Amino acid sequence: MALWQGKSQRKPTGGRRRYARGKRKFEISREVSPTVVAKEHASETLRTRGGNHKTRVLGALKVNLVDPKTGKSTSVDVTNVRENPANPNYVQRNFVTKGAIIETSAGRARVTSRPGQDGVINAVLVA
Repeated sequence: MALWQGKSQRKPTGGRRRYARGKRKFEISREVSPTVVAKEHASETLRTRGGNHKTRVLGALKVNLVDPKTGKSTSVDVTNVRENPANPNYVQRNFVTKGAIIETSAGRARVTSRPGQDGVINAVLVA
């Protein structure tokens, strides 16, 4: 089922909003395909509105990790997801989103990029 990104049927006050037109194709978004901690790296390239391209990470194997004390960036392995403020169920399913706390070979890190939009996972080491 497609996700519709148009205005709601209800106003902020709770009253009914009546549209003068129906739904439009450009208001429909794609199905959600979350980034999962996997043994192999997988990504897909999507054509977006206006002919642009977006890379979506489907399976994560490595993460670009920045150590704030030294300022150095390294590529390390992702083990699993520890916390996810977006949805507690994402922890059990190992979904990586922005703001998630992940376990890496260098320690815990907070994801700073949007893997489904940017095509890469960047994270900052958490003390």
